[in-house]
Amino acid sequence: MTPLLVVDGANVVGSVPDGWWRDRRGAAERLRDRLVAHAAEGGGAGLPPGAVEPPLTSPPEIVLVVEGAARGVAPVPGVRVAEAAGSGDDRIVQVVADRAPGRRCVVVTADRGLRERVKALGAEVTGPRAVRP
Repeated sequence: MTPLLVVDGANVVGSVPDGWWRDRRGAAERLRDRLVAHAAEGGGAGLPPGAVEPPLTSPPEIVLVVEGAARGVAPVPGVRVAEAAGSGDDRIVQVVADRAPGRRCVVVTADRGLRERVKALGAEVTGPRAVRP
């Protein structure tokens, strides 16, 4: 079964002070594009060595969750975009909860509260460095 990689767009974008706040949607689009390129690297599993143990052995389905001013980011081949009508964290929890039983899921976020919520649903977590340079 294809693993699921869920990326907390706001948290990952906000992890580097590169001016993202001036263009939140553009920053989310740049992250989306990096996710496409990143998934094609490293044996196709999409995560660097040590990001999760055991490592992903097959390319994941990637879901980028966006909220607020970043809504409207279009999906591209290799990255599905899930918009949050309200809280991005709640949308991420919903994506994790809606996955097929037994499907491996990794959530990319540094948000401690969100980490606990998705771990309670059986997801694994890793930090933003797994998908950012």
